Amino acid sequence: APSALESKTTLRCWIRMVRLTRSIESELRERLRVQFDATLPRFDVLSALYRFPDGMILSELSRYLMVSNGNVTGIINRLEGDGLVERRTRDGDRRTSVVQITAAGNSYFSDMAAAHEEWVDELLSSIPAPLAETLSEQFKPN
Repeated sequence: APSALESKTTLRCWIRMVRLTRSIESELRERLRVQFDATLPRFDVLSALYRFPDGMILSELSRYLMVSNGNVTGIINRLEGDGLVERRTRDGDRRTSVVQITAAGNSYFSDMAAAHEEWVDELLSSIPAPLAETLSEQFKPN
């Protein structure tokens, strides 16, 4: 079992990681809003669909993003209205629709993703690359 000092150190580390994450997320939300008129959930949905160009069933997308179907449906409706994604039925089954990113969606997301990567690099510029690599390895999901 960890000592009291080790436990306090671990807790302090956790609190600092949470604060840093919230601060960076807040800044990214603002930059996405200002530069791309986008929200972070919209970015996340487009990111998932960009990674799966053949499309995803809504329930798969919800599971992948770890959010409810209702949340995803609202975002998909808006993205579809903007011409960034399209829905099609799977094997003619009208109950199961596949959502797929469009060419316009790909272009829009590519621009956003490039800016997002630059922003994250800037916001985490104080972390040397070797340390970032070590932390990334440490924080891999089990």
